[in-house]
Amino acid sequence: MPEEELAARVADVLAVDAAEFRRRAVADAEVIKTGVEEGVFDNPQAIVGFEYECYAVRTEDCALQRVPRRLLELIGFEKELGLHNAEMTTSPQPLNAHGLAAQESEVKARMQTALDVTDAERMRLVSDGLWTIPPAGEDAGTYLTDSVERSVTMPDGTERTIRIATNMSDSARYHAMANTDQAESAGMCLDAPHVSLEADTVMPESLITSIQPHYQVPQALDLPIFFNYALRIAGPLLALGVNSPFFPPDLYDDGATAEEILRDAWMEHRISVFETVLNDPNAGAGKVRFPRDLETVEEAIDRIATDETIVPMPVEEGDRFDDQFPHFRRKHGTYWRWVRPVFDGATRSAANARIEFRPIPAQPTVRDSIAFQAAFAGLMESLVRLEHPVVDLDWQRARENFYAAMRDGLEADLAWITNDGKETTDRLELFDDLLAHAEDGLTNRGLSEDEAARYLFPLKHRVRKGATPGRWKRDRVREELDEGADLSGAIQTMQCRYVDRQRETFLEGSFADWIGD
Repeated sequence: MPEEELAARVADVLAVDAAEFRRRAVADAEVIKTGVEEGVFDNPQAIVGFEYECYAVRTEDCALQRVPRRLLELIGFEKELGLHNAEMTTSPQPLNAHGLAAQESEVKARMQTALDVTDAERMRLVSDGLWTIPPAGEDAGTYLTDSVERSVTMPDGTERTIRIATNMSDSARYHAMANTDQAESAGMCLDAPHVSLEADTVMPESLITSIQPHYQVPQALDLPIFFNYALRIAGPLLALGVNSPFFPPDLYDDGATAEEILRDAWMEHRISVFETVLNDPNAGAGKVRFPRDLETVEEAIDRIATDETIVPMPVEEGDRFDDQFPHFRRKHGTYWRWVRPVFDGATRSAANARIEFRPIPAQPTVRDSIAFQAAFAGLMESLVRLEHPVVDLDWQRARENFYAAMRDGLEADLAWITNDGKETTDRLELFDDLLAHAEDGLTNRGLSEDEAARYLFPLKHRVRKGATPGRWKRDRVREELDEGADLSGAIQTMQCRYVDRQRETFLEGSFADWIGD
């Protein structure tokens, strides 16, 4: 899309009255509350869904690659923040043996098609937490911060300058974030050990990719208890999934040594990227955060409706069911929490209340990704049904677990309460209890013990070996440094090995194949 046309679309977004938008969102919330009371958002059983994000690289050297828009349409993927991103969303399925198998088959089928098509273009889609090799002939800092200004006439006739990020997708919402009156309330920077980058747009967020399991609760009124359990498992599941200890080498501060960078690297920098790009460091908790417990479903609805409005998008009339609350639905797009409730549905029969679980980075293989979906769904089933005592773990400790996992992965000091009420910080006790309940939840939904064990094997193997993708990356960089490589060469070699191993195992193997028995 030409920059002038995109700037005009951004101008239309900026012309929306933020106060009126918020008022309408609050009014929409009452529509949803009424629907909850009437059972509109209930389901006869739990439903699962999945979002899967990737980035593209050039086949010959693993350099980041922009994906032509025509190619995204051809493979049935959606655009995400950066021009190098692609996203797939699965069709929701009942949580049972056939439903989980359908989720895995759909991901594999669509990924196979995407890989075949992109291979013909000398590109490859990569499932990874954070890219580290910039496009050929470019540096990461410039790629992430490059922008242009265009003058546009606003709907009221005034002239205004609009900033457009050069390498960002042509979504007016993304670009509007850098041009709103509240733009200064977003950090628009990277702030991590030995990394500091200032930007004029939210483009640095395009460093990261994730997988997002969804769980539709059977009874909308019960959403808070599912949500509170999801907060308790966020830290442990993140610890199992960490996959982004390194940045592109040119983003590291001058003067920082390879040893310092290796020593201080967090296992999941994706968390800090999302938070520092979108949060004002001087404004309290920030929009991207680990959320507090819920007491009622009405509280969940109100939190979304009254959340700070960054981009009040224009709303068009439609005949979908959720067009009865269009402003509220729009607010979901900028309601950034690591665990978040969602209320929507294209039709009345499809209306649902669900939990989106957002802490997990993209994983090395499809099987690893589905393992997290199965574990999350199984835990939602089992912990709530058995009234597991971990829900009594202090919220502050659950939050500390989350950020400890971000920093140290499986080596983090995590607290847990086991099924017999015992408080523990022993890693094996924690994950034995956690994964046993995930398996119980799956078998309770009709999976055989062998089927449940198969889904959870990749995670159990990580616990047994003390290995995560993030640790694998750090070990590879350590090996390269010990053999005399500089940091840039070590990270590039590691990243290419990651892509090569993924090419061998992505559709039929798992990360367990990378680390052996």
